[in-house]
Amino acid sequence: MDKLLDILKGAAPALATAVAGPMGGMAVKAIADKLGVPASIGEVTSALESNPELALKLKEIDTRAFEVETKAVTERWQADMASDSWLSKNIRPMTLIAIFVAYFIFAGLSAANINVNESYVKLLGEWGQLIMLAYFGGRTAEKIMEKRGK
Repeated sequence: MDKLLDILKGAAPALATAVAGPMGGMAVKAIADKLGVPASIGEVTSALESNPELALKLKEIDTRAFEVETKAVTERWQADMASDSWLSKNIRPMTLIAIFVAYFIFAGLSAANINVNESYVKLLGEWGQLIMLAYFGGRTAEKIMEKRGK
């Protein structure tokens, strides 16, 4: 499994995440079907190791999956903005602000030598990165896809 994940991380990071996740068996089957090999981790790994050209097929799958995911997120955000609900229009910025406030409170407490569990600060930092990437990076990816489509 580790060999397969290493190969996928280089060629198709989204597929690597899918294989490592709870639906890994289904992801391996989908990859095996695309490559034309039996649906087992060993067979998929062997096929990719023996023929690096197959990694290009996976890159195509990964790119299509990213485009579909980006489109779905965009459509969901557009639906949120078209809604009459104040909360649906402002949930992303409010979440980002809440994460930052909590992160800075914990950081300030740590600076004041008040013992704060480091794992909470780290977790909030990771959530902040994730939200920032989705909030700002998602829009950037959306713009790039629009320009590439024209």
